[in-house]
Amino acid sequence: MMLGSKTNKIDAKTTDTLIGESTICEGKIMSEASLRIEGQLNGDVECAGDITVGENAVVQSNISARDVLIAGKVKGNVHSKGKLIISSSGILIGNIDVRSFIIQEGGIFQGSSTMNQGQADRSSGKVIDAKAHKQQKNEQQAASGS
Repeated sequence: MMLGSKTNKIDAKTTDTLIGESTICEGKIMSEASLRIEGQLNGDVECAGDITVGENAVVQSNISARDVLIAGKVKGNVHSKGKLIISSSGILIGNIDVRSFIIQEGGIFQGSSTMNQGQADRSSGKVIDAKAHKQQKNEQQAASGS
């Protein structure tokens, strides 16, 4: 394999970057693969893969990633296309916009939450009955002559 070849694709499932426990990082981080934070981070993070915040980590950041696991302390907003897990040692102070949210006993969350359902209808902001929705859709199609 040639060094510097641009044919290599980054696997978002692998941890590409580790911010060690004795490391202090400041600035915006953008990554195509997963990221593990064990040290201190001040700055926003955009990650196509997963982000893991270790037990001793202190993060002041807005985080955007596929899945996020918080075992340390995070102050900032979290946007996840998948799930957000706050472990029993985790602390999150900030707002979340996630598809799935799990907080283990002992974990701390202070903020507001928005649950996104991907392609689901979020415009009304209310729960709808599937049968009633299907019947309503059929009635609309019949009325329009389709």
